[in-house]
Amino acid sequence: MALWGMVIDLDRCTGCQACVMACKAENNVPAVGQKEAERGRIISWMQVLTETDEEHHSEKMRFIPRPCLQCDDPPCTKVCPVYATYRNPEGIIAQIYNRCIGCRFCMAACPYNAKYFNWYTYQKEKPGQNPDVSVREKGVVEKCTFCHHRLQKARERAHAEKREIEPGEYNTACAQACPAQAIIFGDLADPGSEVSKLARSPRAFKLQEELGTKPKVIYLTEGEGGG
Repeated sequence: MALWGMVIDLDRCTGCQACVMACKAENNVPAVGQKEAERGRIISWMQVLTETDEEHHSEKMRFIPRPCLQCDDPPCTKVCPVYATYRNPEGIIAQIYNRCIGCRFCMAACPYNAKYFNWYTYQKEKPGQNPDVSVREKGVVEKCTFCHHRLQKARERAHAEKREIEPGEYNTACAQACPAQAIIFGDLADPGSEVSKLARSPRAFKLQEELGTKPKVIYLTEGEGGG
């Protein structure tokens, strides 16, 4: 069985925000408006965090794209009282919006701040939105799902053609849109896949690995070999 994961090469990332915009367009992520944004209620399934290299007294800033890290030992699923968020067999942390009661326990448990609460119904279904992704309503938590709807479509296509899903057939919007090819997505369970090979690189590390969440989004440090 596949185990979907992502490698993000920080040596390649330019902070252009293409991944952020592609994610918003693909997943019908709402624009909350200036007033809500000023209250800290921006919804952005993919964020580009910034970090300045203070240790070496350098002005160099690095960009860290941060989707949901799709942890293998996720704190968020353990605190949900209604099983609205769970880890599926292929390692994706799913969110069942119709089951969510808006308690936000999962948001408090996530150390990466990768979940977002809908304080209002920010948008209605309308032309131009992606019909494959539901529009979330007031009072629920939403998050990155590794564009799971794309996996469903790839699986249906492969089933209709009586074959297995081919490598690269399922890809996330952020990885597809990255002009620097800093985001690589694929099957971590396949030792021959590009994402699996990069995850075993000496440059590989995980955000706050000491927490034991076992994220499946792996980063590559800056340095030689980054492209």
